[in-house]
Amino acid sequence: MKRLLITIIILALQFVCVANAKVISNEKIDTVKVETASKIITELQNDMQSFTKNGSGPFVAAIYDNNGELVVKVANSVVNEHCSNNHAEMNAIKAAEQKLGTYDLAPYNLKLYVTAEPCIMCVGGIMWSGIKEVYYGVPSKTVEEITGFDEGFKPHWFKEFKKRGIVVYGNIEPELGKQELHKYVNDGKKVYKPSR
Repeated sequence: MKRLLITIIILALQFVCVANAKVISNEKIDTVKVETASKIITELQNDMQSFTKNGSGPFVAAIYDNNGELVVKVANSVVNEHCSNNHAEMNAIKAAEQKLGTYDLAPYNLKLYVTAEPCIMCVGGIMWSGIKEVYYGVPSKTVEEITGFDEGFKPHWFKEFKKRGIVVYGNIEPELGKQELHKYVNDGKKVYKPSR
């Protein structure tokens, strides 16, 4: 009986390791965090269609508090608000700061979830906002391949965030995210980027 139980536990652990093999982080992988992030990012990807109908997108971000309560959920609004700064992450940070009446989100121990890896601007915005944890779906390289958007130069950002006490998990539900990005592009929706 003991051997059977040990075998079951080992198989279960191997399954968890295989399921999380593609997830990357700047800390030891916490399966509970990955499961929570997977649910939230899947929800954000599923919300994409409703946001893009109003001219937003193709990215959605949400901020949750330490108790798992939603603080804000917003989309990228660069095109419909004519502002290159209005990425989903920046919009979420701004909305959370306004809602909480502060420029420093650190005391609230907030977590940012976003459908794709933050670009160079958003990495800076996250770092200065006081967000404690970041979870993202589609990696930048894939975003660039599908949309042509230049994500920017972000050397060693996982390490830099770790030095600053910011946890990062990435590559969560990327296949669903890729489908949504392809749909956005294939539907002929505008991918914003400056002319060069």
